[in-house]
Amino acid sequence: MNKVKCLIIGSGPAGYTAAIYASRANLHPVLIEGPQLGGQLTTTTEVENFPGYPDGIEPFQMMDDLRRQAGRFGTQFVSGIVTKVDFSVSPKRVIIEDTDEYLADSVIVATGASAKYLGLESERTYRGHGVSACATCDGFFYRKKTVAVVGGGDTACEEASYLAGLCEKVYMIVRKPYLRASEIMQQRVLDNPKIEVLFEHNTLQLTGDGKVQGADLIFRKGEPDEQSRHIDIDGFFLAIGHHPNTELFADYLNRDAEGYIIVDGDSPRTNIPGVFAAGDCADPHYRQAVVAAASGCKAAMEADKYIKNL
Repeated sequence: MNKVKCLIIGSGPAGYTAAIYASRANLHPVLIEGPQLGGQLTTTTEVENFPGYPDGIEPFQMMDDLRRQAGRFGTQFVSGIVTKVDFSVSPKRVIIEDTDEYLADSVIVATGASAKYLGLESERTYRGHGVSACATCDGFFYRKKTVAVVGGGDTACEEASYLAGLCEKVYMIVRKPYLRASEIMQQRVLDNPKIEVLFEHNTLQLTGDGKVQGADLIFRKGEPDEQSRHIDIDGFFLAIGHHPNTELFADYLNRDAEGYIIVDGDSPRTNIPGVFAAGDCADPHYRQAVVAAASGCKAAMEADKYIKNL
């Protein structure tokens, strides 16, 4: 059994930034790195919008920089996946791989969120080579090119509108014969001459030599007038939602209908004293590395305050 002042779950920008601040506050944090070292950011090709990297940076390099910075101040890193927690007791119990147990005065949950994908084999093949789940992150690489956005809700309309400001043409691939987005977002898309909405279309597969160059679609799948169609594209953006990685905490932390951890206003405090949430697991709106990093800073500062008041 291990006793620690501050335990951080997650190794994305929020988790590593929390570790930097917690270690500088002499909390001697332990960071559980989880299944995806570096978090969701590592699924993109290049990071150009994080302050301090004027020429852009490879995501793995950036996350390694953050990790080394946290390690420099004394953060202890533990490889493994948290399989059970008990936040009903104090100190909090956190169990890794069903064997190693930690008792922590404070816990920072920074488990992130995962983008929803269609489940196509070609999606995995081209991930990072034309397939993206973040237009704000990767849209810049497709200036004056043709891209497709999958989805029909507000997020998809926002992504398509954003990309239309950069790209030559934007297809919206929508399964249903209508958009689910709010009226104002629908109108914004339908009035944009750069956006073509392909209603009642499903994506069968992506094609290309080493990178996305096209998509095979099917119109009115299963209907008598079913038709195949191919579109030439340079990028394929998923906008069908994100899934916060918070199921592990469902018995203890208040979550919204989609599973995002509910925090107290603009603070990282959860409904459990001593447990704080940072990054995309508590952020259904922005989902940007710089925002996650800032929330990790706030979580560490709140953890330090909490421990000093114990």
